[in-house]
Amino acid sequence: MALGSDAECGEDCTDNESSLGGGHTSEMLSLAAALDRRRFCPRVYVAAAGDSLSGERALRTEEEDGARLETIPRSRRVGQSWVSSVWTTAVAMLAALRLVFTVRPRLVLANGPGTCVPVCLSALLMKWLLWRPVHVTFVESVCRVRSLSLSGQILYRLADDVIVQWPELLQRYPRALYMGRLV
Repeated sequence: MALGSDAECGEDCTDNESSLGGGHTSEMLSLAAALDRRRFCPRVYVAAAGDSLSGERALRTEEEDGARLETIPRSRRVGQSWVSSVWTTAVAMLAALRLVFTVRPRLVLANGPGTCVPVCLSALLMKWLLWRPVHVTFVESVCRVRSLSLSGQILYRLADDVIVQWPELLQRYPRALYMGRLV
């Protein structure tokens, strides 16, 4: 997910964040590369704790712009029971709240992995409780042709924008935006 500010580079613009995870890293880096670097810098990438490869890749891509990496605990591991995921999601949510309320983003650009849900929800809480302007955009993975991912389903009614990359998804999710294939 990516959070951004309206500040120019060189000004106090610590309001940017991007979340990465596994195979979604390439998609996020492509999306982040399309953002105006003068407007959205430096970027803060958020990865799940233990996913050092995604974070390192993002920092290598963005090292000249002063990007940084933050980690939060995983909400849910693949195969984890739904009952135990309540606890791990609560822990991830607390870490995301601390991060978002510290960074105070203007833009959250999120894609697929479950790590993005606590960060997006934290940004929305900041928006609703503190009246802080933040725009939350979720971009569904290009791999999702027939239905939204669990992250997409959770954020569909909450995020400011949900972007899908296949027109077929608009029939099931009319609130979504279709802009063609983005990555």
